[in-house]
Amino acid sequence: MRIHHECVSCAINQCQKIVEMSLTDENSRRDAMLFSLKRASELFSKDSIPAVTGGLLFLDLYEFTGNDDPFREYKRLSNEMAGRLVGHFENSDLKTALKLAIAGNVVDFSTGYNPEKLEEDIRRVLDESLLIDHSDELFERLKRAGTLLYLVDNCGEIYFDRLFIEKLREEFPDLKIIVAGKAGPIINDATVEDLLEAGFGEIAEVISTGSRLPGTPLDYVSGEFLRVFRSADVVIAKGQANFETLSELNDSRIFFLLKAKCPAIAREIGVPMGSLLCLNLHLR
Repeated sequence: MRIHHECVSCAINQCQKIVEMSLTDENSRRDAMLFSLKRASELFSKDSIPAVTGGLLFLDLYEFTGNDDPFREYKRLSNEMAGRLVGHFENSDLKTALKLAIAGNVVDFSTGYNPEKLEEDIRRVLDESLLIDHSDELFERLKRAGTLLYLVDNCGEIYFDRLFIEKLREEFPDLKIIVAGKAGPIINDATVEDLLEAGFGEIAEVISTGSRLPGTPLDYVSGEFLRVFRSADVVIAKGQANFETLSELNDSRIFFLLKAKCPAIAREIGVPMGSLLCLNLHLR
């Protein structure tokens, strides 16, 4: 997916949040925002993939401010809230667990989300239907698959991903499940360290994408990850950044699980904002 007109201002708004979390002095904040504008003008073009260009900008800003993980506290709170809440849904069936994994995608700092609203929002989303629902085909393919690669998105929601993976293991006991996280912190994305702390090592093989960039930009991942990606029978890709970085591959193995939280994503897919999606682009 290439940038829409909202993507540049969205990235700059993210930069402002990073600056305000990293610096307290007004002159330093001003200088950091001017740096952000300059770097954005150098990085963005009409061919930019939002998650990639935005991620490169954020990493440059992390270096400028001297704060390599400004979202640390937000991630901790998101994980704490979700970790407490997920226990209420342990008896969910497979389809409900998939829906919970999508519902958990509301946890996203880039959209200004407050994790203290998580329980209210999860329960509300569970009452909604998936606007595009290719889950039956997903489950049919998993019956025949040897390996599933699961690409996580944000902290907080990973606890609902873990529940979904546990249900997948029950339903498909012979399926090998590999879960990939980021190599290091970027906004509120889940890293390998976050996955291990959340217990994923007990239910799946945990690997790194080899990159810190949001989503899964194949031009930036490690060779080891790329081999795993290419050999997987089915890929589940969580969240908007994974859609942005993988949608142009035209890969029939990929099922995108997400909520269309911004106008650019909604417009790109052709759905109303807020839509819940289990989407395989080959099945539309």
